Amino acid sequence: MTGRLMLLDTASLYFRAYFGVPDSVRAPDGTPVNAVRGLLDFIDRLVKDHHPDKLVACMDADWRPQWRVDLIPSYKAHRVAEEHEGAPDAEEVPDTLSPQVPVIEEVLDALGIARVGVAGYEADDVIGTFTARADGPVDIVTGDRDLYQLVDDARDIRVLYPLKGVGTLQVTDEAWLREKYGVDGRGYADLALLRGDPSDGLPGVPGVGEKTAAKLLTQFGDLAGIVAAVDDPKAKLTPTQRKRLTEAAPYLAVAPKVVRVADDAPLPEVDTALPHTPRDPAALDALAARWGLGSSLQRLLTTLEA
Repeated sequence: MTGRLMLLDTASLYFRAYFGVPDSVRAPDGTPVNAVRGLLDFIDRLVKDHHPDKLVACMDADWRPQWRVDLIPSYKAHRVAEEHEGAPDAEEVPDTLSPQVPVIEEVLDALGIARVGVAGYEADDVIGTFTARADGPVDIVTGDRDLYQLVDDARDIRVLYPLKGVGTLQVTDEAWLREKYGVDGRGYADLALLRGDPSDGLPGVPGVGEKTAAKLLTQFGDLAGIVAAVDDPKAKLTPTQRKRLTEAAPYLAVAPKVVRVADDAPLPEVDTALPHTPRDPAALDALAARWGLGSSLQRLLTTLEA
């Protein structure tokens, strides 16, 4: 029996920590460390409650890959803070969060928690690739519903979606998805691209909301079935639906590659085993003192040792 793998959508979690923990939580020199300590508290709670055997902190080496932008130029365009020629654009991030990200990375490395980002890919793609390669159960911890597309009961792959901190998690399986959206994990990506997502700059098909998208997917099976129905005069589409889907054909041709997470990112070789003792105790002690990580770090160390 292979152990349970837990994949963290790290940026999603440290953003939540940043907004959920007061910025009065500071290092000895007064620098805010609310995201750092909040993320350590999250990981502590996740390990205590869900007992993973393996843990990977998945990172955004490129939060807006050019290959997605080439297909849909509006993809995440509203979140660009600064364009960089020949390098990933800078994302809008709160001023007091940006300096905490390198600290988070150093602490994870000193703890020995695997941290993986792949050039040209988002954390979602790293998660998708680890999930595709997994030979045992997988828990994906994310505040991003896009990853619902990976849910697969047959393989025991579920999404743990934080509702309040990480103490209250929505355990998302196929039964939950069918009740909420009328689709399974595989169908969620098709629903998302039909519906669109303003937060990611995805236009969707005008006039096709969540309920209509779910109804069309139930009726025709998947996106390919819907596209085929548009060209079939006998297919039961209303004239308005047929017109809207026809006009959206260029978008529908490229959207699947943008919306579906990659499952072939070139992952590095890493040890994903949950560490029981720090990889670099001296570095961790120095980080704890420099940033005042205190009880958050101690709790996590105690949990890992147990």
